[in-house]
Amino acid sequence: MGDLPDDEDSRLFRDAVRGTRALAGEARAGPRRRRPPPRARFARAERAAVLAESLDVPWPEAGIETGEELGFRRPGVQETVLRRLRRGEYRVESEIDLHGLTVVEARAQLRAFLAEATARRLRCVRIVHGKGLRSGQRGPVIKQTVNALLRRVGAVIAFSSARQVDGGTGAVYVLLG
Repeated sequence: MGDLPDDEDSRLFRDAVRGTRALAGEARAGPRRRRPPPRARFARAERAAVLAESLDVPWPEAGIETGEELGFRRPGVQETVLRRLRRGEYRVESEIDLHGLTVVEARAQLRAFLAEATARRLRCVRIVHGKGLRSGQRGPVIKQTVNALLRRVGAVIAFSSARQVDGGTGAVYVLLG
């Protein structure tokens, strides 16, 4: 078998295509490539704006005590999800430490952290807020701020105080959806 077709094959091919004509248009080699699907640029921007707006709501006094455990789950989220979160069964993909910050600083850093985690589609993060042992009669101010903020963020489907080895009541695991 050589590179050139033999005379009999050439004759049969010419007989088979006799009376046909070439299609108009540009000739393409190889398979036709599809365009990538459009990205919803404005939908992402709108989600980020809604998240930022939801985090700007005034803070109610939560009345949380220093050693009190936090726990929250959205309606429709099974109790077993919260139980697994409390046990630390989800892999923590990122964390932020808010120790030593003012409420305004903590709020700003937490907003940025949650927006980035949501954009990166992280599933579970840890927030270290401290126990508020030096807050005096005001109680754990950063802990109250974190509790109130997380309840307002739509991307947060559940959160729970961390296991003792991960900060106990001075940290929370947050499950994002």
